[in-house]
Amino acid sequence: MPDRYRLEIDMRPDGSFREPQKPPLMARIFFWAVLIATIAGSVVVAALALWFALALIPLVLGAALVAYLAFRFQLWRSGGSLGGGRYRFRR
Repeated sequence: MPDRYRLEIDMRPDGSFREPQKPPLMARIFFWAVLIATIAGSVVVAALALWFALALIPLVLGAALVAYLAFRFQLWRSGGSLGGGRYRFRR
């Protein structure tokens, strides 16, 4: 199969192997800078998501209170209660 990855062994005439070359210093610095920037960006995005979720808690509690009060008002207007009460559909 011609599309296979071919392993090349770099051997010297005396039978020893060459060590792979290290990337240049600037390439290593750039790699670490990109890695640190990626981690910092992820932390910032997670912090913003948490802040947004925590900021919504009072809004959700207020909406739940309004919904509960509207439900109780509707019960009061209809004259019923949750516990049963009189049967409203008589013949």
